[in-house]
Amino acid sequence: MSRPYRIPVVAALLEQDGKVLVCQRKAGARHELKWEFPGGKVEAGESPRVALARELREELGIDAAIGRELTRYEVQYPKGVSILLIFLTVKSFRGELKPLEFEQIAWEDRANLLGYDFLDGDLPFVRQLANGVF
Repeated sequence: MSRPYRIPVVAALLEQDGKVLVCQRKAGARHELKWEFPGGKVEAGESPRVALARELREELGIDAAIGRELTRYEVQYPKGVSILLIFLTVKSFRGELKPLEFEQIAWEDRANLLGYDFLDGDLPFVRQLANGVF
């Protein structure tokens, strides 16, 4: 059996005043009401940085300056889908954050992140953030 295709997905670490931005998926959406970091799929021909800037415009209405890559790892989901999750920092952004594609957004202390119901794929990163790795 051939190995499932890895879908590259980017996610942003936005920080402000010592807090991290987290976003809740909309009710009725896939993985509804789960928490995640903003971002999404890398389209054909896009670099991870370009994809993340596009996703942040679409999801939050901001123009972001994308920073360095923090980590990447593969996540295997039960139905055979495999994603390559790439976390990048956001150095700065212009515009007012609006939850265009989310139920709600929140600025949260790193230490409190483990209290949120995150997508399974984000949990390794959340644990590292909460423990001060990044």
